[in-house]
Amino acid sequence: MLIDLKHLREEYSSSSLDIAGVPAAPMALFEQWMQEALQAELPEPNAMTLATCTPTAYPSARIVLLKGLSEEGFIFYTNYNSQKGKELAQNPRAALVLLWLELQRQVRIEGVVEKIAPSASQTYFQSRPKGSQIGAVASPQSATIEGREMLEEKVKALEQQYADHSQLPCPEHWGGYIVKPSRIEFWKGRASRLHDRLVYSKMEEEGNWKIERLAP
Repeated sequence: MLIDLKHLREEYSSSSLDIAGVPAAPMALFEQWMQEALQAELPEPNAMTLATCTPTAYPSARIVLLKGLSEEGFIFYTNYNSQKGKELAQNPRAALVLLWLELQRQVRIEGVVEKIAPSASQTYFQSRPKGSQIGAVASPQSATIEGREMLEEKVKALEQQYADHSQLPCPEHWGGYIVKPSRIEFWKGRASRLHDRLVYSKMEEEGNWKIERLAP
């Protein structure tokens, strides 16, 4: 064994998460938790794990940034030709996880994924710093490359090409996705590992949410 981690322990607080005190819809509770994470000035509070899966059930996961929130779901942006983009094209189901250790909170999200409107992707793309726009165009995300020099040369060429422009056009291979949830679980750390777990499940026929408590 290279590193023994069995001795690591973290005792959690005793503040509770009760069904009686949460909103009927999960997006309201998520918005409340996100606002509290922002107010706590946590580092990268919108960082989340995105898990995708191939049609043959081979999973992969990576960290992306939550960039939008609506009643319909959770929005992030990426290269459509990346590994995650290709997997979502074949299997449009995904899972998200946000962890705020300082607040002893975690949110798990499962749902279907759709591309957002190209106009919305362009608006966000052109709101980013120009360097980020150039980087997104220059990088063939997830593709094998010979070396960093290739990227640096493409960046220089784009900098020259768009030297007199404040913005770049949003490439067709780049844009946003929305994860429309069917299940959202809220986790709150409690003492002695008796954590609180509340799960919202979408009731398709009624359009409402069922709330249940899970054992830790």
